[in-house]
Amino acid sequence: MNYQIIWTKSAEFDLETIIEYIKVENIEKAKRIFFEIKNQCNNLSTFPKSKRIVPELLQIGISKYRELIYKRWRIIYKIDKNTIFIVAVIDSSRNLEDILFQRLLKDIKPIN
Repeated sequence: MNYQIIWTKSAEFDLETIIEYIKVENIEKAKRIFFEIKNQCNNLSTFPKSKRIVPELLQIGISKYRELIYKRWRIIYKIDKNTIFIVAVIDSSRNLEDILFQRLLKDIKPIN
């Protein structure tokens, strides 16, 4: 079974931010990294369950998110039926809990 790959807006933003940062130093390297990350994600379409569950989330009982480690980036995704949603691309030197907490706070909207 082949899964469809869908990038969320936040994951696309993550990747754009990474590429923009690399591009300042080396545009060719930025292009290469962009296509390598996209290719790695496309490869998930055949065996997405072969990657590990995100350990930080598993510790708090959340097991629906998996991650692909590519070089220094953690590509976090979830599988829903025959679709893979890429939800984040995060530099592995950053604290995942802090990033997820910041995103959660940003998504909370006041009730009027």
